[in-house]
Amino acid sequence: MTITENALIDRNTINAIRFLAVDAVQKAGSGHPGTPMGAAPMAYTLWDRFLKHNPHNPAWPDRDRFVLSPGHASALLYALLHLYGYDLPLDELKRFRQWGSKTPGHPELGETPGVEMTTGPLGQGLAHGVGMAVAERWLSEHYNIHGHEIVDHYTYAIVSDGDMQEGVSAEAASIAASLKLGKLIYLYDDNDVQLTGPTEPGFAEKVADRFGVYGWHVIGPIDGFDPDAVEAAIREARAEAERPSLIVCKTVIGYGSPEQATSGVHGDPLGGEGVRAAKMALGWPEEPTFFVPEDVLEHTRRAVERGNEAESAWRERFDVYRREHPEEAARFEAETRGELPEGWDTAFEGLFADGEPVATRDAGGKALNALVGRVHALTGGSADLDTSTKTTITGYGDFGWGEYCGHNMHFGVREHAMGSIAGGMAVHGGVIPYTATFLTFADYMRPPMRLAALMGLRVAYVFTHDSIGLGEDGPTHQPIEHLMSLRAVPNLTVIRPADATEAAESWRAALLNTTGPTVLVYSRQKLPVLDRGAYAPAHGLQKGGYVLWENDASPEVILMGTGSETHVALEAGQKLAGEGVKARVVSLPSWELFDSQPEEYRESVLPRAVRARVAVEAGITLGWEHYVGLDGAVVGMRGFGASAPAPELYERFGITAGHAAEEARAQLAARKAPAGG
Repeated sequence: MTITENALIDRNTINAIRFLAVDAVQKAGSGHPGTPMGAAPMAYTLWDRFLKHNPHNPAWPDRDRFVLSPGHASALLYALLHLYGYDLPLDELKRFRQWGSKTPGHPELGETPGVEMTTGPLGQGLAHGVGMAVAERWLSEHYNIHGHEIVDHYTYAIVSDGDMQEGVSAEAASIAASLKLGKLIYLYDDNDVQLTGPTEPGFAEKVADRFGVYGWHVIGPIDGFDPDAVEAAIREARAEAERPSLIVCKTVIGYGSPEQATSGVHGDPLGGEGVRAAKMALGWPEEPTFFVPEDVLEHTRRAVERGNEAESAWRERFDVYRREHPEEAARFEAETRGELPEGWDTAFEGLFADGEPVATRDAGGKALNALVGRVHALTGGSADLDTSTKTTITGYGDFGWGEYCGHNMHFGVREHAMGSIAGGMAVHGGVIPYTATFLTFADYMRPPMRLAALMGLRVAYVFTHDSIGLGEDGPTHQPIEHLMSLRAVPNLTVIRPADATEAAESWRAALLNTTGPTVLVYSRQKLPVLDRGAYAPAHGLQKGGYVLWENDASPEVILMGTGSETHVALEAGQKLAGEGVKARVVSLPSWELFDSQPEEYRESVLPRAVRARVAVEAGITLGWEHYVGLDGAVVGMRGFGASAPAPELYERFGITAGHAAEEARAQLAARKAPAGG
């Protein structure tokens, strides 16, 4: 090919990407054509000249990762996936944003082959990409041995002005530079326009300077429409081993359309006249729609052959690696598939045999430390609260600052980025990440937790200091509404263990949960370790709820609790039993696990015929009607907490066995009262 022919195929492929996106948005009647029109040249250059991937095997472990952080520009990604040979037929682009299509309005993991993560909430793709790069670096340190580079790939993303304005981007960019993630390369689509107009009134900062101060390798500004300039910048970024790279690409949103460089082209179809004008301006045929020249398709589909060759070469290298390092190879393959080693859960045996009272945060930390010796993939850390959350893995080193094979990550006081990075690690694969902070700060992490639930990622979120039981720190640190708020998230499993043995079981449940994230909620204060000879075995936690104790198999009142308040319910039940009441006490550590059980089991624990019910939990009472009914009673919080020692707080807020027993007596009396009495 001559230089002129190369330039022609570049131009035609870029325009094919643009107008596949434009036609998809136009046909759907909604969407975002502006970014695909402006970012197509940089996306094309990355995908055509650098991206290591196999369209016929999107799950190849050593592929480069590509994230489209401004997920509203999804039509750009779908055009790329179709052209480069993924299982995304043209008919799916024609069904953009329609029910049951593989082309939803924002990219969704699992819906479209080749989509690496769900994006849309701005800043999250940028932050999750950091987690992907962390996973690549951690795995490479653990598995690359004596020249066998079986983990060696880059994480790329296109990021936008909107991403840069979200606070999580600052947190993530800061830690990425601190960790020296040299294989992290972002192309910044710097077009100076957002939904409501120019960026300048609310975003006048110099992004390049900000990232430079963080410690990033900043390139540009460059002409984002010049493939050769973009190529040179990516080559320079790949040559930088120590710092993540930001390539500032100046572009024009909606390039070629009558409203280019304005917000008018950001989030609405161009309209019939606009589409015609844009195609005329860029020398593209008006008809047929969704047009792809044969030479363009021939050019882009060569990626399939390149991808097959790259993966085949990698598998040959891996075969050699397997022969020389069979144990590491087998473990790598198992961890990549998300499998747990045989006998991993025997780690919990005998952990709390002494029966001494222990805070569930301490018990959870002990279980975590026992697990890591058997589950190599388990790695994570806290938002500068290791000593308080008890999540330091002793003897397993740190990740970062010259050491990259340690299991302890130091996220700093960056809860939002911590959640996103953990999500990126999980979506990358090969690792099982965990995070840790106080429950009251779960609000700072909610966006990535919701995304993890959407994507079905195996992440364990440890939250300690779970109630007014933390005492003197007062209402700012006492979570009241947080448990219910987290329970409201679909596909997020929330577990609040009652004692040390349930805490160990909560880790078992978290690792067994391969279809979504798990929240582990632990106490600061010490709790009695229940004698499981006298009370039901703690493995009932795996079903979310179980009969902990009863004095009669046909109870007339049921008391239920979670976490530290299970002990309050137990004391109340035994108090009532001493008065001749037939009482049952139910430990209900996980609503989600319990509600997923067969109806027969749920009925055996909470029989409908027993309508006298009392729930005890040191949080808001809203939601407990799900189990106690409209006539039941809930002993809980009806406002914020206060600063005082924990025992006094429980007494003053009425979260006591005496109060719970009183509520039970009142219900029993009401049900025995004559009708109309």
